[in-house]
Amino acid sequence: MRHIISILLENEAGALSRVAGLFSARGYNIETLTVAPTEDVSLSRLTIVTSGTDAVVEQITKQLNKLIDVIKVVDLSEAAHIERELMLLKVRATGKDREELKRLTDIFRGHIIDVTESTYVIELTASGAKLDSFIQAIDAGLILETVRTGVCGIGRGERILKV
Repeated sequence: MRHIISILLENEAGALSRVAGLFSARGYNIETLTVAPTEDVSLSRLTIVTSGTDAVVEQITKQLNKLIDVIKVVDLSEAAHIERELMLLKVRATGKDREELKRLTDIFRGHIIDVTESTYVIELTASGAKLDSFIQAIDAGLILETVRTGVCGIGRGERILKV
């Protein structure tokens, strides 16, 4: 089962490495990883997407809580949450393909953020499934380059990750 784990940790050198090392040492896979400072510059928020049984994820959570730099750990998948991912897609855009790509971008509520004579760079922010659907809707031969951020997530309502 897929889990989104949000971690509040001290914004210090080596903190990310220790978290990633914990996953690596125990053979747990990290599907996506995003990290950035929070509103408090001394703290970072790390979001990891991983797969495993509830027992495995519970074990991961317990081990993360033992790390010195980790302040708080929450499995966002346990309750209502919102998740998004950013994708930049460089596509070949010539002739009739230009209008079709613009139409598809509009349908998926994306933006064309760079235009040349032969390419578009498209920006999309959505769930991973919607980004996958966009890629499937485009002729694979038109895709030149794909960059994805990985999942960012936040709990809905009163559920917050704070000290």
